[in-house]
Amino acid sequence: MRRYHIILIVIAILVVIYFALGYVPARASLLYGPPARSLSISERIDYSARLLAYGDQLTQPHILNGIEQAFHIDAAESVSSIATRLEESNLISNAQAFSDYLVYTGLDLTLQAGDYKLSPALSMIDIARRLQDATPEDITLTILPGWRMEEIAASLPTSGLDISPEAFLAATQTRPQVLDFVPASSSMEGFFFPDSYILPRITPVHDLLDIIARNFAAHITDDLRAGFTAQGLDVYQAVTLASLVERESIQEDELSLIASVFINRLNAGMALGSDASVQYALGYDPAQATWWTNPLSLDDLKFDSPYNTYIHTRLPPGPIASPSLEALQAVAFPVSSSYYYFRAKCDGSGYHLFAETFEEQIANACQ
Repeated sequence: MRRYHIILIVIAILVVIYFALGYVPARASLLYGPPARSLSISERIDYSARLLAYGDQLTQPHILNGIEQAFHIDAAESVSSIATRLEESNLISNAQAFSDYLVYTGLDLTLQAGDYKLSPALSMIDIARRLQDATPEDITLTILPGWRMEEIAASLPTSGLDISPEAFLAATQTRPQVLDFVPASSSMEGFFFPDSYILPRITPVHDLLDIIARNFAAHITDDLRAGFTAQGLDVYQAVTLASLVERESIQEDELSLIASVFINRLNAGMALGSDASVQYALGYDPAQATWWTNPLSLDDLKFDSPYNTYIHTRLPPGPIASPSLEALQAVAFPVSSSYYYFRAKCDGSGYHLFAETFEEQIANACQ
């Protein structure tokens, strides 16, 4: 009889060993994924048993209809601290269960410091995975006044948008419908309204262009249109002129005066003589690593292009860059002046000297 009891005890021990070494880790691995390789055998058994004991706590949302909230992780913050704050923020139900899951999977070693948006409608497992990447879901794309399309394209790789410069430039050759004042055969050059755009990281290129185009169209108010008409310009012509004004100006308070010079020249049938238009025509300068060659040579000023406003007495075929709202307003409502010339002051201030005659323009040259 004693021998029989011993056999039963041995069998019971073997069952426990099998349960501990076999079933528990296998079950945990099935439900929660494989354990971290850094765990010892005893630790794998221990953490597997813990996770199984938590039941559905790890896989079910804490609050099904919970509201998303901001959560920040400091650099070098401990797992225990993070888990405790998650529970205190009512994002999870059990800080210890969360910590144990992180250690079991090895995710405790790859938590990322940064800012997150988390919801109690996520399970603890989902939150643990979210905390592996602090990359925000939304990004901010900033378009600066005076940028041409290629400069916007060049900013995309560092913007966070998953759009290549090549795909962007190809898509800009077709204008969105909302830009009905742009000729159908024209690109979107000049119609990227300078602004900061908050966008989902995954934004298709045509959605991006539509958002930007709608922003531009929204700023072309009835007052602006009336102002353009008063200057004898349609919207497309006005944006084209405003792009020249933008590129020729450094100081905002001179925009309206520079616009008046160009309008005076147009009305007199004179060539606009804008260096910026020649820079646009020349394109990228690899020696200077810029799209805006400066200074221009005499040969540059003779460059044969419809965009060269030194040799063509009319507006260029289209905008050369994206003008700011202030440049558009300067074209719509220029100051009244008798100036036909301007050149940069010699003091490096970014301001200009204005002249009524060519002789005065020559006299204003730097000595």
